[in-house]
Amino acid sequence: MRNYLKTADSDWFKARVIGMLLCVLIAFTFLFLRLFYLQVLKGDTFRRQSESNSIRLQSIDPPRGLIFDRKGALIVDNRPSFDLSVIPRDAKPLEETIGKLSQYLKIPKEELIEKIRRQRSRLSYKPILLKQDIGRDVLAAVEVHRFDLPGITVNVKPVRHYLDYHAAAHLIGYLGEIDADELKIRKGDGYRAGDFIGRFGIEKALEDFLRGKRGGRQVEVNAVGQVSRVLRTVEATPGHNITMTADKTLQKRAEDLLIGKTGAIIAMEPDTGHILALASSPSFDQNAFVSGLSHKYWSALLSNPDRPMANKGVQGEYPPASVFKIVTTIAGLEEGVIDEQTVFNCSGSYRYGDREFRCWKKGGHGAMNVISALAESCDVFFYQTGRRIGIDRLAFHSRASGFGTPTGINLDHESSGLVPDEAWKKRRTGIAWQGGDTLSVSIGQSYNLVTPIQVLVLTAAVANGGKRYRPQVLDTITTASGELIRKTHPEVIGQLSAGEKTLDILRKGLWQVVNTSRGTAWRAAHLDDIAIAGKTGTAQVVSRKETEETTPDGIADDLKAHAWFTAYAPAETPRIAVTVIIEHGEHGASTAAPLAVDMIKTYLRN
Repeated sequence: MRNYLKTADSDWFKARVIGMLLCVLIAFTFLFLRLFYLQVLKGDTFRRQSESNSIRLQSIDPPRGLIFDRKGALIVDNRPSFDLSVIPRDAKPLEETIGKLSQYLKIPKEELIEKIRRQRSRLSYKPILLKQDIGRDVLAAVEVHRFDLPGITVNVKPVRHYLDYHAAAHLIGYLGEIDADELKIRKGDGYRAGDFIGRFGIEKALEDFLRGKRGGRQVEVNAVGQVSRVLRTVEATPGHNITMTADKTLQKRAEDLLIGKTGAIIAMEPDTGHILALASSPSFDQNAFVSGLSHKYWSALLSNPDRPMANKGVQGEYPPASVFKIVTTIAGLEEGVIDEQTVFNCSGSYRYGDREFRCWKKGGHGAMNVISALAESCDVFFYQTGRRIGIDRLAFHSRASGFGTPTGINLDHESSGLVPDEAWKKRRTGIAWQGGDTLSVSIGQSYNLVTPIQVLVLTAAVANGGKRYRPQVLDTITTASGELIRKTHPEVIGQLSAGEKTLDILRKGLWQVVNTSRGTAWRAAHLDDIAIAGKTGTAQVVSRKETEETTPDGIADDLKAHAWFTAYAPAETPRIAVTVIIEHGEHGASTAAPLAVDMIKTYLRN
């Protein structure tokens, strides 16, 4: 019996040991399988997650390409901006950290917390921008207290810097933060939220050349998100540099001349189409867009009736006034309805049907041929010339002069102007064209609309022998190291409908405008050492009858005529053409001509 009990105890003990061994074996098997799953099957995934806690990638913004004038003078540069961000994962406790930070930034804590909440969808280890361009005082405070501000980082990136206040603002343009719609379209090009993109002018037209290529670095961070060492860096590629056709000295002079005025001044080389200066007034501060445009400043720009954001030289559409007599002269001579010997008498008015069309000179000019009529801007001579030409042929020569079509300048939103004819009026108003309409068009009034750049291209074409060049604002594009990427060349876009004999007669008349005592610009534009040829214009905003019925106190400013002057010099061998438009400046001779002469003197004498 005793032996039986011993055998039973031994079997029970063995069974217990075997059971325990099986349990241990199963446990180790599960442990092994779990380790195999974690280290082999999911090893790469968890290794990347582990590294992301200590190793991060940081973007390096590329410096935008520089912009120079035709002589190599720097106009647009870059400067460092210190941008303050927070990494939510590292900034714990978050509210306490933001509370301390708000004291240094002088920004309410709630405002900073709201910025973070608006981007709660971002990954917790991705930085959220709190304040751009914080300034050196704030930077010093943050750096001194960096150990009390876990998760707060300061990154240095290059931002645009326009060296001179309002410098060529409408020519160069400005930058603005990329919006959500643009980001969807251009995300494949490397843009990210918060990036700046060209909004206007050269900055927009040459965005793909100027922007550069983003770089990056791999860094190791400590427990509070501060960089302890840089593991690897891929440097950003700077954008390409731009050399403009504009002359900085002449551009500055144009801007100074327009201070307190509303209008535009444009200067161009007649034989190349190179724009030497393009100024529009009033202007705006480009740097305000880079540093963060305030709502107050933006509202002031939009509500200003003088439209500072509009490039009046390219977008502004105005009645050409007597400047259009250049076209009427070409049309009259080429159509054979007048020649150099044709004389019309001006008594101060011209009756057509039951209506009297008056000349600007009440007493009349007397006997006028085409050259003297240009010099003295006799309306009656051009009424009669226009009547003989007819509106459709006048429209043909107007289009051949470049009116009614954009010039193709490489700037945004160029306007086309308007060349009216019989079909246009019928389509637009439902009323048939009248003979009196032709008379008004022939002196640049009625439905005519032109842009200053169109008038400039026409003026340059008269000066160079009839070729209409595309206005060019870009000279060269080079890499940061100086390698030439692109060089622009003069491009002819059309030819005036004028033979050499017509151009010779026309140039004589334009020369007399400035250089004879009866010329309309004699007092304002004549120089002893530089022969200038040009044409004045005074564009009525309202009819003369309405003007005469204004109050005894005078004409309201917004009803005063626009002042034109377009010219080239030296008359014998033209090197510069200039067009000036001053809104509500009243008289081209007294208001616009002196500005054009100043531009010519600045360029030729220097």
